[in-house]
Amino acid sequence: MIKQFCLVFIAFLALNVHAQQGTTSPYSFYGIGSLKFKGTAVNRSMGGLSIYNDSIHINLRNPASYAGNKLKSLNDQGRIIKFAVGGSNTNTTLKTSSASDKANSTSFDYLALSLPMGKFGMGFGLMPFTSVGYKLESIDNADVLTNRYRGEGGVNKAFLGLGYQITKDLSIGVDASYNFGNIQNTAIEFVYDNEGNLVQFQSRESNRSDLSGIKYNFGLSYTPMISDKLQLTSAFTFSPRADITSKNERVFATIVINQITGQEFSVNEIIADLEADGLKKTTLTLPTKTSFGIGIGQPRQWFIGAEYTFLKTSEFSNIIFSFDNATFVDASTISVGGFFIPKYNSFNKYWKKVVYRAGIRYENTGLKINSETINEFGISFGVGLPVGRLFSNANLGFEVGKRGTVNQNLVQENFVNFQLSLSLNDRWFVKRKYN
Repeated sequence: MIKQFCLVFIAFLALNVHAQQGTTSPYSFYGIGSLKFKGTAVNRSMGGLSIYNDSIHINLRNPASYAGNKLKSLNDQGRIIKFAVGGSNTNTTLKTSSASDKANSTSFDYLALSLPMGKFGMGFGLMPFTSVGYKLESIDNADVLTNRYRGEGGVNKAFLGLGYQITKDLSIGVDASYNFGNIQNTAIEFVYDNEGNLVQFQSRESNRSDLSGIKYNFGLSYTPMISDKLQLTSAFTFSPRADITSKNERVFATIVINQITGQEFSVNEIIADLEADGLKKTTLTLPTKTSFGIGIGQPRQWFIGAEYTFLKTSEFSNIIFSFDNATFVDASTISVGGFFIPKYNSFNKYWKKVVYRAGIRYENTGLKINSETINEFGISFGVGLPVGRLFSNANLGFEVGKRGTVNQNLVQENFVNFQLSLSLNDRWFVKRKYN
């Protein structure tokens, strides 16, 4: 089992090395980038729904899920080790009122491990928190290029969590995440002579912010049986606001641009004195997040639920990230989804053991540009395919959706997202019955 873990880790590490840019959204220009979905392919296939917990999948959004009941299939001797790794690929059509373009990005989404410890359970892993990846140009009324903007980077999240089972149906948990990473962006101003010809030297501003800080997340899960067959599932999570540190650098340069290759050559550079302006080291506020949901289903057969998430994005602040045409307002997400298993214990019909998932979500991202709120909508589908032994499976997800609008000279993104994840499970500690 450990050998499988290592091979999967190496494969996804290689994927991440060759695909550092986890987004192509122009809206990652604002703040510290586009927020990444903090869940598994299982969650995303159900419209982002994260209130359901089971014995073979890790729930990265609720630390209460690390605890759980002993499994009858293991003779009530314990629970299994749960390992998950996932990645995704997104194809996006970027559309304005007058033009369109296509973009593609591939990203590593998460690597996590959950360990049972009696009534306790521990989980830890690594996943992206935000992602920056944009290339933008602005033109004047005469269709003359005036500015060019580029950005890359993002913030990653390493987390460690602990869950505790208070009763058979009630669990609580908490995780602490260390957020770290950097954001780099450049802005080039193009200058022309009186005849409209591009002059030899242009001006470039380059910024880099190194971010780090700790954030906490608390969770609760309550899953009572309300009849012989039906189970009620409810969950609540709360993440208080947190401050992270931003260490900033800014460099102004005179550059020459190769008109054929587009390569930039610096003629001279001036390092800005951010210390004098009080911008060398700033504090960024990450907003409070609250979510709660409820659902009903028959264990190992079907489930349907709904979840509401509220993110107080209006709390976001950092004087190094300020924009004249954009503001942050409170964000919210509504998710509805579920799954169906024809016959989970079928011995000779493979497709009857497959988990079929579907969901829908609507999100107010909390970003407001030119008085237009940036909203996002998605419809998702997925399957869980049994592989190997002891409940291991591969999860495939597919989502189509839209973000933004073409109003007020903005960009609308029509995206198709494909997710792949592996949930590998095993028992590491087994009591011997015979010596």
